[in-house]
Amino acid sequence: MGERTTLNIAPAWRRPAASVALLAAAALTASCSSPGGTAQDPGAPDVTTTATPQAPTITITPAEGSAKVNPDKRVTVTAAGGALEDVTVTAGDEQIDGRFNADKTKWVSKTPLKPSTDYTVTAKAGAATATSTFTTVKPERSLQVIDVTPNAKGEKVGVGAPIIVTFNQPVDNKATIERALEVDAEKPVEGAWRWIDDTKVIYRTAKYWPAHQKVKFNARITGVKGGKGMYGTKDYAATLTIGAKQISKVDTRTKRMYVYKDGKRVQTMRISAGMATTREYTTTSGVHLTMERGNPVRMISPGRKKGDPGYYDVMINHAVRISNSGEYVHAKDNVWAQGVRNVSHGCINARPDQAKWFYDNVQRGDVVEIVGTDRELEWNNGWGFWQMSFKEWKKGSALKRKA
Repeated sequence: MGERTTLNIAPAWRRPAASVALLAAAALTASCSSPGGTAQDPGAPDVTTTATPQAPTITITPAEGSAKVNPDKRVTVTAAGGALEDVTVTAGDEQIDGRFNADKTKWVSKTPLKPSTDYTVTAKAGAATATSTFTTVKPERSLQVIDVTPNAKGEKVGVGAPIIVTFNQPVDNKATIERALEVDAEKPVEGAWRWIDDTKVIYRTAKYWPAHQKVKFNARITGVKGGKGMYGTKDYAATLTIGAKQISKVDTRTKRMYVYKDGKRVQTMRISAGMATTREYTTTSGVHLTMERGNPVRMISPGRKKGDPGYYDVMINHAVRISNSGEYVHAKDNVWAQGVRNVSHGCINARPDQAKWFYDNVQRGDVVEIVGTDRELEWNNGWGFWQMSFKEWKKGSALKRKA
């Protein structure tokens, strides 16, 4: 027999000794290499390298050192690569409000800036901070409110009262200024502004004010551009107190005047109205408002001089003006004519004691409705604003309105 040859074949699970060695060597090689492939000392500890995050970039507008910045320009702060944590804009002790966008990568100031003012902006986003100082322009002309009527200290006004605002400069940018005028009533009703001329704008409600309430008026015009080189330099605020609903109804045909307070009749007066021999001596019909009062008031015949027919120069007691064409409700001792004949030059004559009562109880802006003559009160004759429909009134606004 020939010699047997024995082959020692290792079981499969014992076979990869060399492979295991190769894998171990490969693993050793990998563990001794840095992420960039550079060999390290096998005995050194394993180190994981992490990149340092980049700080956000903050941009502020107006930029540092800007001068003659327009006051109507908004302050804007943006952050790239992170969210804004804090933005502060100050002018002395005053801080300007602003708002962030949804992801807080942008902040914008809410209101115009003051003219001729130094501002400082500071912003923070993560590890980044930024600062900007700038100065707003000095206006060539300063726009301010110089009068709001009716607005006397402690005064109560009637339910028909307008808000008459007068500026010290002619306004070119009427829409911009009108948007800065705010009326906030405790019992709100629809209303609108109407420009009478370049310096005067009037607010009137669609219906009479609800009685017994406060109405706040604010002219937030600081920094608002009113025309070329002209900015508002001072805000104005006023609070009007609406008193009782006082409405007087006059009929020149029956020669009676009835006064109602909060819906209840509180006075009945015999009166004598204009004699109506000429248009001048005809009492105007329509919705009048009480404008002012005086005791006494000197009344002089218009367009006449002493010696002319119809000339008069008299002192009249307890007179309440209801138009600019010389009409008053006032005391007169021609009691014989009151309730019987119209003999005045256009005013409403009343018995002295009743005229005094009316004088003592009237509020500026109370309603006096007169009927019975063929002469209509003009809407711009005194405070005849209720002679115009509200639809027509709104057309005098500088703001575009939907029909």
